[in-house]
Amino acid sequence: MQIPDKPYDVVIIGAGPIGIACGLEAEKKNLSYVILEKGCLVNSLYYYPTNMTFFSTSEKLELDNIPFISTNPKPRKAEALEYYRRIATSNQLNINLFEKVASVEKQEDKKIIVETQKAVYQTRNVIVATGFYDIPNKINIPGEDLPKVFHYYGDPHYYATRKTVVVGASNSAVDATLEIYRKGGEVTMIVRKPEIGRRVKYWVRPDIDNRINEGSIKAHFNAKLTEIRENEVVIETPQGTEVIENDFVLLMTGYRPNFKFLQDMGIELSDDGKKIPNYDPHTMETNVSNIYLAGVVCGGVDTHKWFIENSRVHAKMILENIVTKS
Repeated sequence: MQIPDKPYDVVIIGAGPIGIACGLEAEKKNLSYVILEKGCLVNSLYYYPTNMTFFSTSEKLELDNIPFISTNPKPRKAEALEYYRRIATSNQLNINLFEKVASVEKQEDKKIIVETQKAVYQTRNVIVATGFYDIPNKINIPGEDLPKVFHYYGDPHYYATRKTVVVGASNSAVDATLEIYRKGGEVTMIVRKPEIGRRVKYWVRPDIDNRINEGSIKAHFNAKLTEIRENEVVIETPQGTEVIENDFVLLMTGYRPNFKFLQDMGIELSDDGKKIPNYDPHTMETNVSNIYLAGVVCGGVDTHKWFIENSRVHAKMILENIVTKS
């Protein structure tokens, strides 16, 4: 594919809320830019559970002081999709959807070549705002690849009247468990710790605790799933090995950024197991000059550290640094 002669000032990888925020800032700075997204607009949000409620209030999810009006104290997924979609369309942001970035290479003349499966782009700066929802954390047990096993949860109707095992005790695991239970599913939670996760939404925690205590939802604590079979699963509990009938398994074990993608660009990761990328917290520029990080991808495996409300500021920090250097 031919490399265009005229480079963009900025190529933004990822059209999630923070990628959109970077596009808005580029517009305000009169910089030429393009946002490249491998899926649909705000792709990660689109794949969140259908009935998901945000932990944050709507004003904390706002971009560029554009009001986010919600009918609920804490907005739902559908409202967020509508909000970010309207921002992108009304501001006519330059976004290329369903175009996955294959490589980012810095040239000797300091220009950066970004190649996708559709085109090649030349740019002076790259902003990586790819989030963390692409790669699920696998537990590497026999049967994990069976068709009845899912790492993503969408709508509870699919699991109605079936026996479902949910592995995990985070917000996503608890939400899925409660929703499936209320749609007539028989749910068993497998939790490796002695209790439900401490970061579970405060208004949800009493609900899951009460359902477990009354026996409506079964829960095995200090336990782990060791094998998945066609019609049953094997669990190791403090009382010993247990085999239970099972139709579906939801592995709500978290997700992680595409670390290989970062390393292939030359971005260094910490060697303490957290894999935190090397970047300047004042400018968000990585150890590779003119390549920046924005949003959740900055946290390495600590994906709970950054979220929309506390990483919105990255867009302004990055674009101001780009303008200062140009």
